[in-house]
Amino acid sequence: MSRILITGSSDGLGLQAARLLMAAGHDVVLHARNAARAADTAAAAPGAGGVLVADLSSIEQTTALAADANASGPFDAVIHNAAVGYREPRRIETVDGLAHVFAVNVLAPYLLTALVTPPRRLVYLSSGMATGGDPALDDLQWTRRRWDGSQAYTDSKLFDAVLAFAMARRWPGVLSNAVEPGWVPTKMGGPGAPDDLVQAPVTQAWLAASADPEARVSGRYFYHLRRKATHPAARDETVQEGLLAACAELTGVKLGSGPTVAERPA
Repeated sequence: MSRILITGSSDGLGLQAARLLMAAGHDVVLHARNAARAADTAAAAPGAGGVLVADLSSIEQTTALAADANASGPFDAVIHNAAVGYREPRRIETVDGLAHVFAVNVLAPYLLTALVTPPRRLVYLSSGMATGGDPALDDLQWTRRRWDGSQAYTDSKLFDAVLAFAMARRWPGVLSNAVEPGWVPTKMGGPGAPDDLVQAPVTQAWLAASADPEARVSGRYFYHLRRKATHPAARDETVQEGLLAACAELTGVKLGSGPTVAERPA
């Protein structure tokens, strides 16, 4: 049995992945944005190991979430599933003065990675749209460019793959991978999305807990249990280090060294 934290698991793919893992006997801790959603989440996933509450658009609340997660005990895996979509018609500014899409989709997984006791496995949710992402780091907050919600989302999903590969390189004692779940008819994807909703949560659950040798890899990008190529910038160490430095500057939190391969439990 593994102990797994899934962000953004009050509904959608996060909740579906949680149900798959719970059905397989794993202890899953869920996450919701606020207390009302937490109550609904607990009702939707009876038997979960708890529901942690935080608005990931807030650096303060995300930091508190990391503290709550650590206080609840170590995790074997963390699935960074939480995200906001591509339909924001204007630049929404968070309490920290940041672009909402970047804060939730990129900065929150960075901050949780840096502050939660390193698990054995990390899974970051990317998107097929990442191949159209812009890896430039000079206007991450969209303060100079004209707002484009679709492009902001696309860039954020590229940066999630960047985070996954950066952690695979930086923390060789942790298995860190990115997943493309497909364009599926969730609340975010919309009712006309053409991909397979049944398959969409399977790969992240598999990477988080499976003993399959194909799942016990690091620095890979997956789509429906198969390895797939993504934007080449995701493997660019200059882009990786630039993104990590930008996130550290915005949060005041730097990544630790993480466990070595020799320290990683079987």
